Amino acid sequence: MKNTHMKFLLIPALLACTFAAQAQSAGTMLIRVGATNITPNVTSDDLTAPSLVGTKSSIGSSSRLSGGITYMVDDHFAIDLPLAIPFQHDISGDGAIRGAGKIGDVKALPATLFAQWRFLDANATVRPYVGAGITYAAFYGARSTSTLTALTGGTPANPTTLSVDSKWAASFQLGATFQMSGGWFIDANYVYTPLRTRTTLSTGQTLDATLNPSAVSLAVGMKF
Repeated sequence: MKNTHMKFLLIPALLACTFAAQAQSAGTMLIRVGATNITPNVTSDDLTAPSLVGTKSSIGSSSRLSGGITYMVDDHFAIDLPLAIPFQHDISGDGAIRGAGKIGDVKALPATLFAQWRFLDANATVRPYVGAGITYAAFYGARSTSTLTALTGGTPANPTTLSVDSKWAASFQLGATFQMSGGWFIDANYVYTPLRTRTTLSTGQTLDATLNPSAVSLAVGMKF
């Protein structure tokens, strides 16, 4: 009988330990690994003269392995640092040169730091959150194709090259974590970044474009 009483007395303690393992409370760290897809929502200006009127560009989406680290400052306020390997986006002709196909590609590495507010109790199974932060969108390794060279009057001996300006921008985040046993969780979030940049060709021509990328991430993680 004494052992039975002890078992009942241990139940609240075990439950408390289980909730503690799942809680997103002050001082805990959440580490996640998953994947992110970035889709630019492009509005392109015209390529500057000399060029065919209405010469524009579009930029394709890209998916990469990603993750992140979140630190809970208190039970609701957190600092979040997303991480990812560099994305690569194809650049294609649009407007007057739609159908020309791929004219280049560029690597992108958005470095972002978010301040988050997490709703509901630290022990809640589902915790929605919102975040706002600052992003440095680094574009590098831009490469042109022979199609761009032909469109801009270059030659195989003197091909047209391009570069894309890196920019600072604000980012806004909406997401949720789904608590599982043993401190594991699933995280899903959406990020929108109002972003405008400029592409410069070796011919001296420029093309300004609003990118406004949307990023969707899904990851699994562990609380420490």
